[in-house]
Amino acid sequence: MFKLFPVKKGLENVPGFYCDAVNVGMRTNPANDSTTDTVDGDVAFIRSDTPCAIAAVFTANRFRAAPIRHYLRYPEGFLSDFVLINAKNANAMTGEKGIEDIDMLFAELGKRIPLTNPIMSSTGVIGYRLDREKIASAFDRFDYNAKESDKTARAIMTTDSFKKELCYRVELENGETFHIAAICKGAGMINPAMATMLCFVITDATVPGGEMQPMLQEAAAGSFNRISVDGDTSTNDTLMLLSNGQSGIYNKEAFKIALEKITFEMAMMILKDGEGANKLVAFEVKGAVNDQEAERAARALSNSLLVKTALFGEDPNWGRIASTIGASGIECDDTKLTIHYDDLLIYSDKFRELDSEREEKAYKIMKQESFHVTCDLGLGEGSFTAYGCDLSYDYVKINAEYRT
Repeated sequence: MFKLFPVKKGLENVPGFYCDAVNVGMRTNPANDSTTDTVDGDVAFIRSDTPCAIAAVFTANRFRAAPIRHYLRYPEGFLSDFVLINAKNANAMTGEKGIEDIDMLFAELGKRIPLTNPIMSSTGVIGYRLDREKIASAFDRFDYNAKESDKTARAIMTTDSFKKELCYRVELENGETFHIAAICKGAGMINPAMATMLCFVITDATVPGGEMQPMLQEAAAGSFNRISVDGDTSTNDTLMLLSNGQSGIYNKEAFKIALEKITFEMAMMILKDGEGANKLVAFEVKGAVNDQEAERAARALSNSLLVKTALFGEDPNWGRIASTIGASGIECDDTKLTIHYDDLLIYSDKFRELDSEREEKAYKIMKQESFHVTCDLGLGEGSFTAYGCDLSYDYVKINAEYRT
């Protein structure tokens, strides 16, 4: 047995890790959730005072950004003690020069602090090389022994409307403890093929290197790979796990559950923060011929623009749900299908038309910030749940003005 205790703030709670952020002039406006005129950082770092075992899951986009390609040049099983992160520039579609820029930045950083296989991560506009001079100007301003999780979480924001950070203290039955913490960013270009996001998870648990990658991939499959805001997948998506092992403590079951919990909660934060979004909806498809068909239908529902706009309009139009399932190409039968919003039956073979009483109840459900749509195909044992949000006017405005 074990217990998970939430801890205020994020990365700064994990022994042996340090983080800080500064502004070098790439970000010129306060972050979206700022209550002051203070301009947040745009270059940040996460550092461990001992080299960490690492696992990572990256975007499914074929045009992977330079930081990912740089990471993949390290040998399997490598250790690292430093992650450098910049906002406002994705360093994507920049060719070999983009990778050379990273190497040159680390050569400059190495003059200030010892480095073991440093890693870079970037977010922002595609198609421009990094301003090395600006980024390097941060190196003499960083406090390399700081624990500034708040500043670091805010520095990686792009169109996010709030910072995203979490930490848990995991207490084992014998009283031993370790920590797991995370920060992430993401609000748009969210698609279940690694959601468009950066997420950095750190722990002082002594996780065996060979166990980290499969656990991280499983955690991603149950979290970031189940959410959709707009069906787009970026070039820079990164989920990274770093373990410095300083607690000397490890329990596989406890760590796996803690990792899955923190990644799922981070994914729900991203979905709640979907650009202009007001609703967070779980789309559960069950009774499918198999799990693969259930997944196909659930993902279609979470991606459907017509479904998303109906959610925004709080319109209990089950026809859009049924139509999307039928168009997904899976085996289905309208005489066996049932659709529920939370516990309210919206559609069945017996109740094909919404009466006024049930429609009024449906309106009330759809006015909630979150609810559950359950579609039972009545054909088998397959099931899958995907998560989506509504699509509002603000989504168009935010993305139309992205570079401005």
